[in-house]
Amino acid sequence: MRVNKKYSCLPAEEKGIHIINIRAIEDIGYDQHESTLLNSLSKNPDADCKYGLYFRDGKRKVDYILVYHYKKSSAGKTLTRRVHHNDSSTRSTKQDQPLPGKGVHLEMGESEPHVDYHEDDKRFRREEYEGNLVEAGLELERDEDTKIHGVGFVKIHAPWNVLCREAEFLKLKMPTKKMYQINQTHGLLKKINSVIQKITEPIQPKVAEHKPQTVKRLSYPFSREKQHLFDLSDRDSFFDSKTRSTIVYEILKRTTCTKAKYSMGITSLLANGVYSAAYPLHDGDYEGENVEPNDRKLLCEEWASYGVFYKYQPIDLVRKYFGEKIGLYFAWLGVYTQMLIPASIVGIIVFLYGCATVDENIPSMEMCDQRNNITMCPLCDRTCSYWKMSSACATARASHLFDNPATVFFSVFMALWAATFMEHWKRKQMRLNYRWDLTGFEEEEDHPRAEYEAKVLEKSLRKEHKHKETDKEKLTWKDRFPAYLTNFVGIIFMVGLTFAIVFGVIIYRISTAAALAISSTPSGRSSVRVTVTATAVIINLVVIIILDEVYGCIARWLTQIEVPKTDKNFEDRLIFKAFLLKFVNAYTPIFYVAFFKGRFVGRPGDYVYIFHSFRMEECAPGGCLMELCIQLSIIMLGKQLIQNNLFEIGIPKMKKFIRYMKLKRRRSLDHEEHLKKKQRYEVDYNLEPFAGLTPEYMEMIIQFGFVTLFVASFPLAPLFALLNNIIEIRLDAKKFVTELRRPVAVRAKDIGIWYNILRGIGKLAVIINAFVISFTSDFIPRLVYLYMYSENGTMHGFVNHTLSSFNVSDFQAGTAPNDPMDLGYEVQICRYKDYREPPWSENKYDISKDFWAVLAARLAFVIVFQNLVMFMSDFVDWIIPDIPKDISQQIHKEKVLMVEVFMREEQGKLQMLETWKDKDKKKGENCNNHSPRLSRSRSGSLSSCHSYPLDV
Repeated sequence: MRVNKKYSCLPAEEKGIHIINIRAIEDIGYDQHESTLLNSLSKNPDADCKYGLYFRDGKRKVDYILVYHYKKSSAGKTLTRRVHHNDSSTRSTKQDQPLPGKGVHLEMGESEPHVDYHEDDKRFRREEYEGNLVEAGLELERDEDTKIHGVGFVKIHAPWNVLCREAEFLKLKMPTKKMYQINQTHGLLKKINSVIQKITEPIQPKVAEHKPQTVKRLSYPFSREKQHLFDLSDRDSFFDSKTRSTIVYEILKRTTCTKAKYSMGITSLLANGVYSAAYPLHDGDYEGENVEPNDRKLLCEEWASYGVFYKYQPIDLVRKYFGEKIGLYFAWLGVYTQMLIPASIVGIIVFLYGCATVDENIPSMEMCDQRNNITMCPLCDRTCSYWKMSSACATARASHLFDNPATVFFSVFMALWAATFMEHWKRKQMRLNYRWDLTGFEEEEDHPRAEYEAKVLEKSLRKEHKHKETDKEKLTWKDRFPAYLTNFVGIIFMVGLTFAIVFGVIIYRISTAAALAISSTPSGRSSVRVTVTATAVIINLVVIIILDEVYGCIARWLTQIEVPKTDKNFEDRLIFKAFLLKFVNAYTPIFYVAFFKGRFVGRPGDYVYIFHSFRMEECAPGGCLMELCIQLSIIMLGKQLIQNNLFEIGIPKMKKFIRYMKLKRRRSLDHEEHLKKKQRYEVDYNLEPFAGLTPEYMEMIIQFGFVTLFVASFPLAPLFALLNNIIEIRLDAKKFVTELRRPVAVRAKDIGIWYNILRGIGKLAVIINAFVISFTSDFIPRLVYLYMYSENGTMHGFVNHTLSSFNVSDFQAGTAPNDPMDLGYEVQICRYKDYREPPWSENKYDISKDFWAVLAARLAFVIVFQNLVMFMSDFVDWIIPDIPKDISQQIHKEKVLMVEVFMREEQGKLQMLETWKDKDKKKGENCNNHSPRLSRSRSGSLSSCHSYPLDV
């Protein structure tokens, strides 16, 4: 085969010409005029191709981009020189070391002894892979004349016949010509809906897709045999950019590079560095004066802007641009944020109730009354002295803000709120499935991952080496047992590490409290608890943020060594491990304060010690609920502010800046090249790659846990979550539109495993809140005192009832205070919070009957609360149907209409068949009347007078 004269007459140094592509075309058997692998022939970008959105001809749209790195080294010079050789010399050239792939074979000349075989191998793999893509029907165009030196781009276009073929394979539902009327409400409901639409009109986005629709096109899985059903008047817009990129990506995944030791799809080629990136293009620029209108610009204005925080999200446009999976995430986030509004309002009311009744709370008034003269036992050995209960007045008053009868109601309300939220989301999800034509969609098994195929091949080769017959191999549990064992040991180790860090913080709290107690100033002693609590929580917050990042990487590594078969399996296992580790990391300090602090202290004269020197912590006289509130609020707010917002803004911008500096350092641009406008694919290459939705979901699920699990101790949690989510929606939107490369659209009909995690958290929240109310707060002891021990039916005397007495002469040697006269008088009896017998009793310091009465009441409350709230939640789940009635009617109507369409089509075919039969019969009779003889054809076969092919 000879080199085409059209290219051989051009100078070899021309920037836009790539000789390697010409040879690759000839080697794979395509003539240049018939080939679709084109080259960039001009130095400056042509405005007709809209700066990279189209091929050079300005007609074929770029559906996908492959990016690779190349070196203009000696190999390139050899190739340039060899283009002038005739065909026979080229064919007879032999390479010293054969390389896989199609295309040009390199010479090793004496003048150029150094050849980078690693780069050559990558290039041959690219040529073979791109040749296979051309055979699959895709059209390619290469561009190495870019402002990013050393980086080449392969533009991919899917022609109409390929789009139709793949749409049929993927069973994509496309709108047909048939339109039908959507059922509208009547009577009172119609008036209410019209009033709501007028009220909410200012907060609706100005997007065409968001307007209420009265008619809808009937959708049907695309079929090439039934193209007449679809409106194909404008073929360029029939498949939108999202669908086109999805189709191309499916072809890229299943197209292999077989010259390697094992078949390599696009994921393997990316992992091995053959290609450095693969992504679909954004629709255009989102800012600038002369920017053409496009969906990206519209999303930036009506969605990814903080100025429209009060508006609804244009979910249909988000789905149209990013696909169903990302559209469902933002729809779920919007529903969750909307549902936080009533929860926030009720939480504020509960908090205000606590503020209004704080001066009427008898227990806190008794604690603050200095006339009671209650002397408390020391908080630590030797260095701590006796102290007055009235010094904890501020803590007691603050505890009432969160520990009052209204918090019990709020816990029940939030449990029902969680159940209602899940049901509301299921109904919303069904509406979206109907609107997005996903009602009949079933996820098919994905292509095996490249790592899985490599492991299977490795196993097959081992069996072949042992001369065993090998059927179609697959990985069994025996093959994965070492990975499972590593996962189990790794997760146990990480959980143990979290517990060890929390234990270290406990030691810090105990030692710091003892050190601060030595302070001689009364103000310093009074603020010991607040200081220790605040600093310990900040340490916990820093550790949680650091371990979150570490655990995310470890969870990914543990999932990779398991070698899941498909991407869906990989994602589900990764989510489970990451959620387990991050859940333990975020909530372990809170669980300690809620359920363990102050439970294993002992009593004066017989305290429990850690390492024989550190005394276990005690709760404040007002209980541990206030400290739990401080812990929860600081961790929740700090995590949202630092990790969710600052990291999401700062880290992508920092990465973008580092990439920009690296590119700037590598550039050697002249003035003319500097003024050249970048192509679309060059701009998108500098954006951050899309890393999946797992981090986005994870932060919201952890927040959902903060809102529901310990809401009895912090009624303002829904309010802070609401404020965070209002910012989070716009922050994520801005990141997706402006900071990230456009992700490949993925079809999905639900949020997957995240829904099960949400349901699990909702069930767990009922149990945890029951224990928080009964064991952490003083709600149950107050009820027991009020109905069993109060003399006048009020809470007077409750504080004294919860305190036990201790004779200071019973202190162990070396544990009594160094300064027993610190209060100005000699102390003989001190008080401590517990239900124990007094020192003058026969069984002194033993647990009293009051303790058992309170414990029984607490356990009874847990059982009653849990079962009652679970029953109410299940009742809400049962009474609210998963599928809205109007949607089920519309789905049924679509099925009926589709049957009618096919019945009419079948009747038309039968009528046409009858017409043809009649015509054939009449013409046959005429033929028999005029020429009864059969004529013999030239080939010797008999033919009738007329013949009609019938296709029904």
